[in-house]
Amino acid sequence: MEKVLLKNIDKPDAYKIDAYIRYGGYKALETALKSDRDHLIQLVKDSGLRGRGGAGFSTGLKWSFIPKDPTIPKYLCCNADEGEPGTFKDRGIMDNDPHLLIEGMIISSFAIGAGTAYIYIRGEFVFGIRRLQAAIDEAYAKGFLGKNILGSGFNLDMYVHSGFGAYICGEETALLESIEGYRAQPRKKPPFPALAGLYGKPTVINNVETLSCIPAIVEKGAKWFSSIGPAKSPGPKIFCVSGHVKKPGLYELPMGTTIRDIVYNHCGGILGDKKLKAVIPGGVSAPMLTGKDLDTPMDFDSIAAKGSMLGSGAVIVMDETTCIVKMSYIINRFFSHESCGKCTPCREGTSWLTNVLGRMEHGEGRPGDVELLESLCGNIFGRTFCPLGDGAVMALRGALKNFRHEFQHHVDKKACLV
Repeated sequence: MEKVLLKNIDKPDAYKIDAYIRYGGYKALETALKSDRDHLIQLVKDSGLRGRGGAGFSTGLKWSFIPKDPTIPKYLCCNADEGEPGTFKDRGIMDNDPHLLIEGMIISSFAIGAGTAYIYIRGEFVFGIRRLQAAIDEAYAKGFLGKNILGSGFNLDMYVHSGFGAYICGEETALLESIEGYRAQPRKKPPFPALAGLYGKPTVINNVETLSCIPAIVEKGAKWFSSIGPAKSPGPKIFCVSGHVKKPGLYELPMGTTIRDIVYNHCGGILGDKKLKAVIPGGVSAPMLTGKDLDTPMDFDSIAAKGSMLGSGAVIVMDETTCIVKMSYIINRFFSHESCGKCTPCREGTSWLTNVLGRMEHGEGRPGDVELLESLCGNIFGRTFCPLGDGAVMALRGALKNFRHEFQHHVDKKACLV
């Protein structure tokens, strides 16, 4: 497959605007600015692009919710927080090809009529922050940002907003609260951001990878994009693979590539040629799968049919030596630490999960602890203000479903099974 999102990642000068233009950059913007805004929104709808941040919602449909009234200020926010453990795809784009993201954001802003755009980036990504700001400055100097862009009459200002280093900032409404200067906690919905988002105005929030697909869709067309991968989840996808594989890294492949193909073909198989035990397909909040699921296509619907989530496309591979109880303890300790504390089921529930898993891992498990974990999951799932608590529960439920015997062994024998 022709590379779209990572085509410039190995070119050392691609982060500079002159090189990006030389490689064909900003041509899609010139085309878009000559188009009708409704046409652009329909183009993205027809492409079948679904959000690459985890939810998989139709990008064009999300854009269409924005009011058409030109007198209402509108905003575009790029979610570049990337706090999901195992995920590093967006960072690859921002560090190595920032103008791809910027071009996608300018086109998207034009399509929805936004006059201001923000890149909300994780505060720890200091290198990426500096590189994005330098790229934005270059774009202003070349006339791609600011007043009357390329003589089109379209005005757009773009800002990099450094985040507060919290996982909750990846939740779209908590992100908006953070930009506005408040504590990053999720808002009640409805109203949804499309009607009342940043500063109470209509706002579109898209992920880095999602926005980076836009220039190619404008340049090559909706049919080209929708021809890649399955009909309901088309397009290229960046899979970031880590864990017990021989060649971890970023892989841009057609959506729908199987887990087996990713692990054994592109990543060279398991380290030390050991057996595969489990795979997390979409970041640590996605329930783990096992070796029997290796031929599952990596797309939103196929992974959901297996009881998990494609999420961010962060594939974490575990070999036969992995203790699933220890893995679950580490994951839930993360969720407990990152809970914003706004709602009781998440604030207290994730802490209880971590305490129970911790004593099991350290040889202090009690009879009934496995059942207690299941009961706690039931008291958390579907009862939290945002998906953080649900993510913690789904991850643990996936582990209990496939490896319940390991949890019970920790209780009965006070030791790991592996």
